[in-house]
Amino acid sequence: MRKIKKKEKTYFPDPKFHDPLVTRFVNHLMKNGKKNIAYNIFYNAMKKIEIIKEKEDKSALEIWKEGLKNIMPHVEVKNRRIGGSNIQVPIPISPNNKITKAMKLLISCASIRNEKTMANKLAHEIWDAFQEQGEAVKKKENIHKMAEANKAFSHFRF
Repeated sequence: MRKIKKKEKTYFPDPKFHDPLVTRFVNHLMKNGKKNIAYNIFYNAMKKIEIIKEKEDKSALEIWKEGLKNIMPHVEVKNRRIGGSNIQVPIPISPNNKITKAMKLLISCASIRNEKTMANKLAHEIWDAFQEQGEAVKKKENIHKMAEANKAFSHFRF
């Protein structure tokens, strides 16, 4: 046991939904320390989701959590140098890292969309993730395909 385990960060609940997961997402969304702007973007996206959903019984926050769950990758590939060649080895992701990767995937895919404001982009990407379609879901499936293709090298993880 040479490595020291990191302390888990504790996140305070956000002002509106009182959920620490929202604060964590807003921290990833934030640029240049402008947290209020990031909160406004997220809350406006939640309002847009309330407008977008028609016959859905779930709240906007539940739709966001379900969308995050749909784009959460379970494995990733890491490069290992074995012999003289680089091999991509599939490695399972820890539960904490799954959430982080899903949040970053959602934000990056939302930022490249063609809507006008970031709140619109985020709302539509969350809605697409909830319905298991869109760019973030494609990227997650791509990660899983890479891991499946390199399954033969899974005995190299250590």
